[in-house]
Amino acid sequence: MSHFATRLSDAIHRSGTPLCMGIDPHPSMMPALFGDAREPGSAATIRAIEDFTLACLDAAKGRVAAIKPQAAFFEAQGHDGMRVLATLGRAAIDAGMLVIMDAKRNDIGSTNAAYADAWIGHDAPFPSDALTVNAFLGMDTLEPLLARADATGAGLFVLTRTSNPGAGAIQDLDVDGKPLFHRLAEQLAPLAAARCDSNGGSALGIVAGATWPEDAKALRAILPSSPFLVPGFGAQGAGPADALAGLQRTDAGWDGGLINSTRGLIFPKAAASATSTASWRQAIDDAVEDSRTALASV
Repeated sequence: MSHFATRLSDAIHRSGTPLCMGIDPHPSMMPALFGDAREPGSAATIRAIEDFTLACLDAAKGRVAAIKPQAAFFEAQGHDGMRVLATLGRAAIDAGMLVIMDAKRNDIGSTNAAYADAWIGHDAPFPSDALTVNAFLGMDTLEPLLARADATGAGLFVLTRTSNPGAGAIQDLDVDGKPLFHRLAEQLAPLAAARCDSNGGSALGIVAGATWPEDAKALRAILPSSPFLVPGFGAQGAGPADALAGLQRTDAGWDGGLINSTRGLIFPKAAASATSTASWRQAIDDAVEDSRTALASV
């Protein structure tokens, strides 16, 4: 498998956008036309979630650069929910889509090696091109994850500057005159620089929320080769210019990361009242096109 940064850049240029579709199957938000999803783990709920997520994938093909399933919503449905997550990841990869598994895993030692085997790479039980991870336990805990990513041509996105309003309570803590998230980025920098493809893009990226555009610019200076996974665009309040603040503009268009939108793409208002799969799909297509256009206008 080719280098993750190469596949990421190819996906952005092929689709014509850095837009990433988050796929979070909230049972209470899914349109009724997909079935009854009120009872967690029931056969009806599992069918509804599988039909809904695969329909989202179908709408994403060729229109966005990647999909980002959120593992928690599948875990909440028990072992059958995790089966659906594996099915979604495999179907996306088979269709040539880039898959970012948003599972935010990390631990120590052999436990982390097991997480790596489960979540990283096309041959993993939950197949992916990249995984979101947490470095709070220290840089040494990334070693098994990096080893697996290196061996499989996959990527990692380390939580660094998250989009939630309370992020600053910890991430802004002063560490010798700089905020903690800067210090984390500085420790990631040599690891990222060691994992670049022939075009200078790294397989080691970070999560940098669109709600902090000036911080994203500062992080780009520290991590010039790292791809950014950018949550917070759309429903969380960040506009396209803020979302793109940490990405890089090239002659071929935007590069250097993914702008994620979940609720704005899979739960637009027009889709909530859809009475047919055709009208639902039209609402999703319109939402995707609106976001593509907004990002392209910057």
